[in-house]
Amino acid sequence: MNKLTPDLMVKNVNETVEFYRNILGFQLVMAVPKNSEEICMEMPKDKELDYALMKNGNVEIMFQTKESLSGDITAFRGMEISASVSFYVDIGNVDKYYEDIKNKAEIVKELHTTWYGMQEFYIRDCNGYILGFAEQR
Repeated sequence: MNKLTPDLMVKNVNETVEFYRNILGFQLVMAVPKNSEEICMEMPKDKELDYALMKNGNVEIMFQTKESLSGDITAFRGMEISASVSFYVDIGNVDKYYEDIKNKAEIVKELHTTWYGMQEFYIRDCNGYILGFAEQR
């Protein structure tokens, strides 16, 4: 195995791209407008997206509408958008990152030091997914 890139089912790809770009500092790698096979390397104006790939450092995440993802993978048909998973991101300067986003995102667990030596905090993204950000102390 070489890499894991989660593909998250989301309500609205455009809103998700804005959240991850404006609040978490991700960059758009590519996007696909709704009902299209066009690949956009920049955020298209006035087009609703079915899919986007975003990146911050070595972390990549794909976002796909429920309709698009369940069309690609039929096992998702009839499923609700939800998760019983959290994504744990190892970052540098977690204190500064926390200060930068604490008033822009829903904090579900405040910045703290764990018994296993990590300084970490958790947020909920605009689709309800839980993201943890941590740095070894």
